[in-house]
Amino acid sequence: MNDALCDIAIIGGGPVGAALALALRGSGLKIFVLEARAANVSSQDARALALSYGSRLLLQRLNVWNGLQDVSPIRTIHISQQRSFGRTVLKAAELDVPELGYVLPYPALQGALDQALSPANRGGERVQINYGAQVTQLRGEPDYALVRYQQNGVENSLRARLAVVADGGKLLAALHPPEVRDYGQSALVTHVTCSAPNAYTAYERFTPQGPLALLPFKDGYELVWTAPHRTAQDMRDWDDNKFLRELQLHFGDRVGEFISVGKRNCFALGLKRAPHQTPEPHIVLLGNAAQTLHPVAGQGFNLGLRDAWELAQNILDIAPGALGMEAMLAVYRKQRRADREAGIRFTDSLVRLFSNDMPLLSAGRAAALTALDCLPFAGKFVARRMMFGANG
Repeated sequence: MNDALCDIAIIGGGPVGAALALALRGSGLKIFVLEARAANVSSQDARALALSYGSRLLLQRLNVWNGLQDVSPIRTIHISQQRSFGRTVLKAAELDVPELGYVLPYPALQGALDQALSPANRGGERVQINYGAQVTQLRGEPDYALVRYQQNGVENSLRARLAVVADGGKLLAALHPPEVRDYGQSALVTHVTCSAPNAYTAYERFTPQGPLALLPFKDGYELVWTAPHRTAQDMRDWDDNKFLRELQLHFGDRVGEFISVGKRNCFALGLKRAPHQTPEPHIVLLGNAAQTLHPVAGQGFNLGLRDAWELAQNILDIAPGALGMEAMLAVYRKQRRADREAGIRFTDSLVRLFSNDMPLLSAGRAAALTALDCLPFAGKFVARRMMFGANG
């Protein structure tokens, strides 16, 4: 078995893990990134990402933003409720920002981050990317985290002052079970075109079966349509004509007539929350390993990116010998508590309050949306939370 020592082991080279590695460039720390994907293999994730304006600022600091392709800006967000008069509109111009957010394919972001971390762009810095590395064990010890992984049929052992889990969280789930809330919903994701698209405008429409989002992208919209699991599976199998008719009935004619629909995929939805962001000595959970959110309001990845950025600042502020010690982990937990809890509560509350057809709640929801539209300070508060989180 090959043994190695490092300051930081990042388990998972997806967008959150890669962002952390990039934020630590020039730190002088010895960093290992363990990524299960083979080298030069593109991500096969079909979903589009909704990035907040705050995430754009972070990606600019990481020197990644200018290398992104196929980015569609969002300058207006139209929020409404089916069978109700209530609605609100958020506009970038009223918040003194160029855009509220952006839509881009997940593989585009992953590719730009991979390129930024490639040997040609690392300038000899001490970041080692291990592709095809399957982590089999992670354990916190008093002085370091022990990581075991397989690569090219060889068992390897790695001791790190700090191990960061950014691979979704399955690695420690058996020992530290996450809190799980099943919303009974799946998200159907696809691309649609229409006869009268509104440039740079995103739509979030709440229906009794779940939220429906249209995110402007290329020649049409990325559609995220939530529904009970069985209903979503049936929707995936409808012929195109039936699918477009039903979508028209649920959404209305704000973008004209729906003309075409692409390949459809379904993903089960729920809230998964690790009880502790630092479950063992010298170990931190990031992104989906710490919390996986419902896609309503597009908060999940943006929260994970803020996790990575603040952890990097925490690491840069301390001596290498203090990495992973309880004092450092306590500071990180305190720094992230307000933003993390607010993001979870905000998303969970939207799903619970808007995904039903109760008459009394429907009237209250309509009034709340109208109030957001009529009270500028309230709309700006919500928009800033969506763009920058609770700490922004």
